[in-house]
Amino acid sequence: MTNSLIITTNYGTETDELLTPLQTLKEAGVTTTVASVDGNEIQTLRGDKTAGPLVDSDSTLGAVTASDYDIVVIPGGTLNADALRTDSDALRIVKDAAAAGIPIAAICHGPWLLVNADLIVGKTLTSYPALAVDITNAGGSWVDEEVCVDTTNGFSLITSRTPADLQAFNHAVLKALA
Repeated sequence: MTNSLIITTNYGTETDELLTPLQTLKEAGVTTTVASVDGNEIQTLRGDKTAGPLVDSDSTLGAVTASDYDIVVIPGGTLNADALRTDSDALRIVKDAAAAGIPIAAICHGPWLLVNADLIVGKTLTSYPALAVDITNAGGSWVDEEVCVDTTNGFSLITSRTPADLQAFNHAVLKALA
């Protein structure tokens, strides 16, 4: 059985960047756990401003272990990503996933967590364009592409720029699990 983990805060996650990968993974028969900071409902936002639907969380970040999953997915949303990148459990999860060779997929502002986890040195990735300087300063190479897959440094990193890239992002996530 294939297992995926989506990690998020409880407020500010971009609606489509959480719901679309979640739906895609479930439709593909992938058991998916949504883990949030406190394990309560997640208030999604559209464009960082308009309230989207509440999404149930299955677990807390502190209760999950990367090695139990076949991929870790990081949705964006500026508020979500900015808070997630300083969360000790989120940092532990992505560092452990990378060390174990487990693919990590991050969209939009999601790569901020990888910058703080020091996981992008030597990697080529994409993100929301405003992160390009952060990524470059952290030792990565930023590209403007709808999806970028980099397999250097012992783990596969899948990244995309915005909700407009979700089809390509989800396809790459499923391909990594195949």
